[in-house]
Amino acid sequence: MNTWSTQHSFTPLALSTTDSLPDLAVVNLSDWGMVTLVGPDSKSYLQGQLTCDVVSLAAGVSTFAGHCDAKGKLRTIMRVFHYQDGYGLVQRQSVMANQLPELKKYAVFSKTEITQSSAVLLGLVGTQTQATIDHHFSGDADVRHSDTATAVKVDNARWLIITSAEHADSMITTLAPTATLTTTELWNLCDIKAAMPRIDNTTELEFIPQAVNLQAVDGISFKKGCYTGQETVARAKYRGINKRAMYIVTGAATQCPQAGDALERSVGENWRKGGTVICGYQYSDNQAVALVVLPNDLDDDSQFRFAAHPNALWHKLDLPYDLNAE
Repeated sequence: MNTWSTQHSFTPLALSTTDSLPDLAVVNLSDWGMVTLVGPDSKSYLQGQLTCDVVSLAAGVSTFAGHCDAKGKLRTIMRVFHYQDGYGLVQRQSVMANQLPELKKYAVFSKTEITQSSAVLLGLVGTQTQATIDHHFSGDADVRHSDTATAVKVDNARWLIITSAEHADSMITTLAPTATLTTTELWNLCDIKAAMPRIDNTTELEFIPQAVNLQAVDGISFKKGCYTGQETVARAKYRGINKRAMYIVTGAATQCPQAGDALERSVGENWRKGGTVICGYQYSDNQAVALVVLPNDLDDDSQFRFAAHPNALWHKLDLPYDLNAE
C-alpha cells in the first residue's frame, strides 16, 4: 500500500514578506509529473521535438526545454535529464492530457516508448538541502542516482527528488524529524524568485519560448537542427519579432494570483490588459508576488493592477538574470 502521502502531514507555510525560509523543507510536488522516454531512438526523437540540444546533454546535468506546436507556441516547459535507460521530462501535471499525446504523435516511426511515470516527485528546499543530498547520494554531479531515487539540482538551495511511493514514504520518515513538510506553494515562491518559466493548461499554446524567458535559462539551442516550431523561435531571435518577456511583479493582494489571470497596466490615465500571470504566491501579510508575461518595452516604473482590485497597485522587481545576455 502506498502510504507516503497519507501518513505524513504536508501543510502550507504561512510566510510573511520578512520571514526566512526553513533550513530544510520537503515539498510535496503532486502538481508536477514526469514523462519518460526509453528506447534507442529516444535521443534523436527528442532532438526533433524540443528546443534544447538533447544530443549534447551530458548525463550529469539537466536542462530546461520547451515543446512547441508548429507555430512555435509552447505546449509545455520541462526539465530534461538522463533517467534510468532513457530520459526524464518533468513538467506540470495540468498540461499532461493535451501535451503528452502530441509528444507521442510521431513516435510510431521511432524506437522509443513514451510513458507518463507514476513516480513520486518531492522537492528539497533550504540551506541544508545540499548537505542532505550529499549525505544520501554519492558523487558531485547535478543529476545523481541511487538504488531508490534520482536527485536533480534546480538551484543552489533546491533539488528535485524522483522516487517510488514506497521509497518516498521511507525518505520522508527519515527527514521529517529535522525538516518542514510543506505543500507546493513554497516551490512556487522559489520559482518566482528565480524567474523560472513554466506552462500550465491555462497558458498552453499562448506564448513563444522567448516570451517566458526560456532563452535566459538556457532552454533554447540556436545551433541545433530543426525541431517543431523552430522557425518561429529563430525568427524571434534574429529578426527581433518577440515583443514580450516574463517579469516578477509584486503588490498588495487578498488572494493568490493564478496562472492565466490578466494583469492590467497603466497607459496614461487609462488601464488596459498588460499581461498574463504564469505563477503566483501570496504572503501571509496580504502581499503577493507573481511571474507575469508583459510587453518587453515597458518603463521600469510602470504600474499594474488586477481589475478586481483596482486600488492595489503592483510594480516590477529586478530579474535574477539578464534578458539580453547571449
